[in-house]
Amino acid sequence: MNKEARIYLAGHRGLVGAAILRRLKAGGYTNILCRTHAELDLTNQQAVRDFFAQERPEYVFLAAAKVGGIQANDTYPAEFIHDNLAIELNVIDAAYRHGARKLLFLGSSCIYPKFAPQPVPESCLLTGALESTNEWYAVAKIAGIKLCQAYRRQYGFHAISLMPTNLYGPEDNFHLANSHVLPALIRKFHEAKEQGAGEVVVWGTGTPRRELLHVDDLADASLFLMRHYDGEEIINVGVGQDVTIAELARLVGEVVGYSGMIVFDATKPDGTPRKLLDVSRLDALGWRAKVSLRDGIVSTYQWYLANQGRFRR
Repeated sequence: MNKEARIYLAGHRGLVGAAILRRLKAGGYTNILCRTHAELDLTNQQAVRDFFAQERPEYVFLAAAKVGGIQANDTYPAEFIHDNLAIELNVIDAAYRHGARKLLFLGSSCIYPKFAPQPVPESCLLTGALESTNEWYAVAKIAGIKLCQAYRRQYGFHAISLMPTNLYGPEDNFHLANSHVLPALIRKFHEAKEQGAGEVVVWGTGTPRRELLHVDDLADASLFLMRHYDGEEIINVGVGQDVTIAELARLVGEVVGYSGMIVFDATKPDGTPRKLLDVSRLDALGWRAKVSLRDGIVSTYQWYLANQGRFRR
């Protein structure tokens, strides 16, 4: 992938897409195609086909998706499965039909069974029941993987699939109801500190374990794999270690500077008990994460402070 190649980045305003855009620019890539949702609705098949026919991108990073945490998945199941299926089908098909040389599809670690062995190897895909709280999103992402594999097998299309673990970083969604755990904790602890609240209530028991990957590391891995990997098998992207939600909450509290109590509401769902990815396949290819969890939370909180006016809703 030379520096002048025509690269289409779908979802450039999201958490992952924004990080990939930063990484591509830092790497000297100068011909990056981006479209906002208003400019190109990826759920509209004809609009997507027209875009690819006109622009003819050589490489595609498919980072666009409808995303959210447990509550969002539970509240909007139809939107989560419909919109993600439509985006994947439209973009992957159009990329193949209009001559893209390679496509990178970003999945999610939620594709794996709820009670998969830990750490989770890529071979666990489709070997057990999914976690019910995000099955709509997970089913759509599994379909995206299978689309990539099917188009490779039948048409020889060079499509690869990455499965990132839980992500966080700049441009994250900090909505208290619809975000993932880390950005929600950052906002919750920050507002508790501002208000002088004596306690912060965290959903669940605090015992589930989560692996957390800074989105800049994912962006770096995405570019690395676009350049150095071309296989049908999915690739896990993570850090290879995890923490409990309770440990994470305490760490966020320390970074934010909150000194009150942390209370866990066991009446709320925990989600998957543990989700740690086996990253040995990625290690063997020569890539490892670089951003420590504490450093990542510090930089994310600094970004939140600089942009918090956007989250007053």
